[in-house]
Amino acid sequence: MGYCGLRRRVDQTGVSLLPELRYPSVNELVSSARALAALRPGLCAFRQVGTSRAGRPLHLLSVGHAQRAVLVVAGAHANEPTGGSTLLALAERAVHDRELRTGTSWHFLLCADPDGASLHVTPAPRSLIDYHHGFYRPAGPEQPEWSPSVLPPDRLPPETRALTGVIDEVRPYLQVTLHGTDVGGSWVQLTKDVPGLAEPFVKSAAELHIPVERGASDAAGWPASGPGVHVMPAPGSDAAYPSMPDDARHSTWYHAHQYGGLTAVVEVPMWASDLVDDPAPHPAPAAAIRRLAARLLRDGLEVERVLGDALPRLTGPEGPLLRAARWALELVPGLAADWTHTPPADTTMAYVGSVDAFGRRLPLRAAAMLLRVLLETDDRAAPRLEHLVATWSDAFMDRFRARWVPLEHQVEHQARTVVAAARHAREGAPRSG
Repeated sequence: MGYCGLRRRVDQTGVSLLPELRYPSVNELVSSARALAALRPGLCAFRQVGTSRAGRPLHLLSVGHAQRAVLVVAGAHANEPTGGSTLLALAERAVHDRELRTGTSWHFLLCADPDGASLHVTPAPRSLIDYHHGFYRPAGPEQPEWSPSVLPPDRLPPETRALTGVIDEVRPYLQVTLHGTDVGGSWVQLTKDVPGLAEPFVKSAAELHIPVERGASDAAGWPASGPGVHVMPAPGSDAAYPSMPDDARHSTWYHAHQYGGLTAVVEVPMWASDLVDDPAPHPAPAAAIRRLAARLLRDGLEVERVLGDALPRLTGPEGPLLRAARWALELVPGLAADWTHTPPADTTMAYVGSVDAFGRRLPLRAAAMLLRVLLETDDRAAPRLEHLVATWSDAFMDRFRARWVPLEHQVEHQARTVVAAARHAREGAPRSG
């Protein structure tokens, strides 16, 4: 049996918690969580805590009644599907493992962005091309965790208000938000250090043959408390990439600090690459980063040309896919400039690998979302984008020698890391409101 019961398809009553070995839909998450709550009505509560912009419900499953709380959030980014499976595995364990909930209640926000999840389609991707054919990641202002960093308080989307409302209610000593990446390794981002977390995190990754992303570009310039475990700089410190509008220090991750808590962001890859797990110094980092920045600009411009050609033929209001594609393209020039401004003096092979992946990812995602828009209208520019998505996806996989991480390993590692974070953060956690 897996660490969090992933391989157990049904529980003791025969209720299926994970329908099959694939990423579950939001409806499947809701059905499984509701069934789990029905097993132990005195222990569990299942309720709606908000409504999305499109009218979809946001659900919370709570296990236990202790005032000291852990909040687990899945589905903040629609294109990072592992979190839903991990959430179900953790919820099952919280119900059946008395020790896990001793003095601690567990709360599970099933999907922070159900509207986004409805547009991203990868239940069981066979390749990176499959993944991108169904790709969707909203523009920054439409992402529930990131919107506070790019919007004023009076314009926050209802998903963000629902999430912060849950934090205000349960006052978690630890919020864990379940994220992921397409190609790369696993890493953790913390809003405050959790001493002792790095050891079980690294051990789990090694046991499951998942590389640790030691130089994650998402955490560039952040202090590390251990391999792959990064602590966010305090508010007011300089951002590593000044052009990026979505500063993590203004996200919902810091909302738990009002109650003495912290947030852990647990990232796990779908496809693994050992290139992001190499701590050796890079022999020529400045030249390498310049090449990657030049490629980013070149690839972004290629997608921009297709967009410019197709725009006059696109009628009607701008939809979420087109908004997201344009948002991604708008980030390209500033990010390329950030990379080349002052590369870190101690740049590692892992960091250059992570930047390489990021530079491939951004224009590829923009191309994939724009392709979906053009396919809907049978636009003549669609074949050109189909070629780009296929070519760039294959090149990404080949360059990183990417290998699929079995879904049960993705979930097992993410769940282990959540449990370890809860245990190590608990010592100094507040016990009352």
